[in-house]
Amino acid sequence: MTEKKPKNAISPRREEDYPEWYQQVVKVADLAENSPVRGAMVIKPWGFAIWENIQQGLDKEIKRLGHVNAYFPLFIPLSFLEKEAAHVEGFAKECAVVTHHRLEEKDGKLVPSGELEEPLIIRPTSETIIGDCYSRWVESYRDLPLLINQWANVVRWEMRPRIFLRTTEFLWQEGHTVHANKEEALSETLTMLEMYRKFTEETLAIPVIVGEKSPGERFPGADSTFTLEAMMQDRKALQAGTSHYLGQNFAKASNIQFTTKEGNLEYGFTTSWGVTTRLIGGVVMTHSDDDGLRLPPRIAPNHVVIIPVVPNEEVEEEVFAYADKLAASLRSLDYHGRPLAVNVDKRDLRGGEKNWEWIKKGVPVRIEVGPRDIENQKAMVARRDHGPKDKQGISVDQIPEQIVRWLDEIQSAYYNQAKSYHDAHCREDIETFDELKAFFTPKNKNKPEIHGGFVKAKWCGDESTEEMLKELQVTIRCLPLEQSGTEGRCVLTGKPATLDAIFAKAY
Repeated sequence: MTEKKPKNAISPRREEDYPEWYQQVVKVADLAENSPVRGAMVIKPWGFAIWENIQQGLDKEIKRLGHVNAYFPLFIPLSFLEKEAAHVEGFAKECAVVTHHRLEEKDGKLVPSGELEEPLIIRPTSETIIGDCYSRWVESYRDLPLLINQWANVVRWEMRPRIFLRTTEFLWQEGHTVHANKEEALSETLTMLEMYRKFTEETLAIPVIVGEKSPGERFPGADSTFTLEAMMQDRKALQAGTSHYLGQNFAKASNIQFTTKEGNLEYGFTTSWGVTTRLIGGVVMTHSDDDGLRLPPRIAPNHVVIIPVVPNEEVEEEVFAYADKLAASLRSLDYHGRPLAVNVDKRDLRGGEKNWEWIKKGVPVRIEVGPRDIENQKAMVARRDHGPKDKQGISVDQIPEQIVRWLDEIQSAYYNQAKSYHDAHCREDIETFDELKAFFTPKNKNKPEIHGGFVKAKWCGDESTEEMLKELQVTIRCLPLEQSGTEGRCVLTGKPATLDAIFAKAY
């Protein structure tokens, strides 16, 4: 007799078709949908509420470290990108270009007219337009450091879009700073990298490896790029954020100069750093299961949903009042810097429908209350880190006393589960290119997405060797900041090598 598979909210399950499973989680959790514009998404209220919580948490940390917010233009003159050769080469194929400034009707159709003297690029990133401003704002060493961040949208023409992970238009923050010397600029770069690491691990519950990008993966025009790499449940890497030390490259291109204390004229040392709405995709792929989304409590739009169970109209008012009283007691509490968010779901739907909807949307704690609970002064409590049918009767007076502990336990459970998965699929015993190829070649051709993981191996540092990885669709994700310092053999060439590198397939 064959074992019957459990019924889940998501079809297909992760092990059956991971890419489609991801799309279905986004759909059933009501996070976003595709728009009429190819590659662009509509972020729906539940998804945007998650982004707002990410944004508010990061904005608080960015400001705590001394930065201020500003806003810069969406349109960038083409000539600005041409000032920095490596930068324009890196982004040229992704640029959306505005060439006309009006529409005219012709033969019943609207056609562009009024050609611009100079084409405008819809920002793929803002180094050049911000550099133009900084060239006027920075005059003396007294103006430094200049620490500015902006929250904005950007456009990069995406050939293979996927909601949150790769979209033509997406939301992000981008910090841009100017410093008097290399040491200060490099310190800023690593400070912001550490801020991202702490936020990603402690708030999003996503374990990451922090390190420096190889030359082939470096941000166009940067001296050094630092990254956070996270493992998703299909064992691919997701770049969760980057921080760039730009040296004097952009300062020279934009003429950002300052007078030193000694009266000399010097180019500034600049940085840029950012994270995007891709983090929501990372949360989905790291924590979700075959019943839908699982949200770390620190970013959940609602920490608790109370579901009144109303068998008939006669008890509706009493049950609603009981639910409202419990909600009021919970809303008086704080959870990690914001009031506990509680929703009393009074919609005219069956209790089972509402319960499954909130399971799929990932709410950390669900509480059901009905006439019998009122009689016993109890409530049925369910946690999203437990099974969907796992409920416990709790005295209503104890729930406010326990709720913060439960949320912290859920937050820790999600991180620990993700860390265990990450550690289980990191290999450090692969030493040759043949072994590397075998590890990244699907053993089951019907399920090519379920294989591989992260490989930590030696690399000789020769940029040309990165071409060898293209046939495997693998890249060097980073050179971890914590290096072993031991000598071995390069996994690509067999030559003596001391650098530790992380190899993986990636989004």
